[in-house]
Amino acid sequence: MSEKQVSRTRAGPAGERRTAWPSPAALTLAAMSLGFGVVQLDVTIVNVAVNSIGASFGGKVAALQWVVTAYTIAFAAFILSAGALGDRIGSKRVFMAGFAIFTLASLGCALAPTLPMLIGARTLQGLGAAVLVPNSLALLNHAYADDEARSRAVGTWAAGASIALTTGPLVGGGLIEAFGWRSIFLVNLPIGLAGLWLTWRYAKDTPKNSARKVDLPGQIIAVAVLGLLAAAFIEGGAIGWTGLWVLAGLAATLALTGVFVLQEQRSTQPMLPLGLFRDPTFSAASAAGLLLNIAFYGLIFVFSLYFQRVDRFSVLWTGMAFVPMTGACLVANLFAARVSARVGVRTTIFAGLALMSVASLLMLRIDKDMGYGWLLAPFLILGAGLGLVVPPLTSALLGSVDKARSGIASGVLNASRQTGSVLGVSLFGSFLVGAEAMVQGVRIALAISAGLLLTACAVVLVGIGRKKHGRAR
Repeated sequence: MSEKQVSRTRAGPAGERRTAWPSPAALTLAAMSLGFGVVQLDVTIVNVAVNSIGASFGGKVAALQWVVTAYTIAFAAFILSAGALGDRIGSKRVFMAGFAIFTLASLGCALAPTLPMLIGARTLQGLGAAVLVPNSLALLNHAYADDEARSRAVGTWAAGASIALTTGPLVGGGLIEAFGWRSIFLVNLPIGLAGLWLTWRYAKDTPKNSARKVDLPGQIIAVAVLGLLAAAFIEGGAIGWTGLWVLAGLAATLALTGVFVLQEQRSTQPMLPLGLFRDPTFSAASAAGLLLNIAFYGLIFVFSLYFQRVDRFSVLWTGMAFVPMTGACLVANLFAARVSARVGVRTTIFAGLALMSVASLLMLRIDKDMGYGWLLAPFLILGAGLGLVVPPLTSALLGSVDKARSGIASGVLNASRQTGSVLGVSLFGSFLVGAEAMVQGVRIALAISAGLLLTACAVVLVGIGRKKHGRAR
C-alpha cells in the first residue's frame, strides 16, 4: 500500500481498514450545507441593506421592495421545477449549475450600476437558490445509505441553514458598516467557489430518470401569477389600491391562478400535484407556512426600514436589533423536537403561532418616541414562536405523504413559505409611503400579522391531527 493510501485509511479494532474522516459523504454534506446556507443567508441579509441601497440609487420604498421580492419570486416559482429537472438529468450537474448561477448573480449584484440591473441580478440569484435547495437534499439523500446517518446529515444541513438565516441581519449590518452594501453580495463568491469544488470533487450523482418531465406551461404560469401579484401589491401602496393598474393586476392574477389549477389538473406530471392537498394535514401545514411567512418576513422588511428611517439606527445597530429575535428562534429550534415529543406536533405548532400573534399584538402601540427597549420582549417572543413552529410543521407535512413523495412535499412547503415572503414584503412595504406615515404603516402591518397568525392557529387546529402522524394528537 502506498503512503498516500495509508494516509487515507486507518486500522479498526479488528485490523480492518476504514476510510479516514472526512469521508466523501461528509464533504458532500459540507458542500450541500454551503449551498443551502448561502441561500438562507441571502433571504435575510439583504433586508438590512435596503435603506443603504435606496440611498445609493435614490430608490423609493416600492423599488426597494423589488430588490427583496425579485429574489423570493424566482425562489418560490422555480423550486418545484428545479427538483424535477434534477430527477431527469441528475442532481449533481443541476446543483452545480444552480451554484454557478447564484455565485455569478451575486457578483452581478455587487457590480450593478443601476437599481434595475440590481433587481435583475437578484432575480437570477433567486433562480440559482431555487435550483440549489431541492437538489442539495437529493444529493445528500444519495450520499448516505444508512437511515440514521442520513437523518443526522439532514439535521446538520438544516441547522447550518438556520444559523445562516439567524445571523443574516447581524452579518449584513457589520459588512455594510465596514465595507458598504455591495460587500454582502461579494461574500457569496468564496462560498460559491468552495461549494462548487467540493461538489465536483466528492458528490455522487443521482440516477437519471428520463421519464421525469418538467411542467413548462405550469412553470410559466406560476412565474406570471407571483410576479403580477407582487406588482399589484407594491403598486397599491404607490398609486392607491383603486388604481386601474392595481385592479387589473389583481384580476389577472386571479384569472391566471384558475388557469394554473386547470393546467396542473390535466398535466400527467404536474409541477404541483394537487392530489397532495386532499390530505388535511398537508393542506393545513402548507397554508400555515404561507401565512407564517407573510407575517414574519413582511415584518422583518418593515422593521429594517423603521429602525433606520424613524429610530435613525446605523446599519450595524439595525442588524444587532434583530439578534434577540433570531437568537431566540435558534434556541427554540433546538428544543422544538423535545417539546413536540412531549405535547404533540399540533400543540407545539399552535403554541408557536399563538406566541407570534401575541408578540404582534404587543407591538401595536409602537410610536416614534418609544425606545428599542420596549420592543425587546416582543422580539424575543416572536423569534421563540417561529423557532417552535418550523421543525414540527415540516415534520407534520412530510409525515402526511408517502416517503417516495417526500421530495415534492418538501418542495411544496418551501414554495409556499417563499410565496409568503413575497406577499409579506410586497403587501407590508406598500404601507410605508412617506416618513410621516411609516409608524402608522408599521401598526397596520402588525395588525395584519396578528390576524394572519391567529388564522394559521385555526387552520392548524382544524387540519393537523385528523390522522395520526408522529406524535400528533
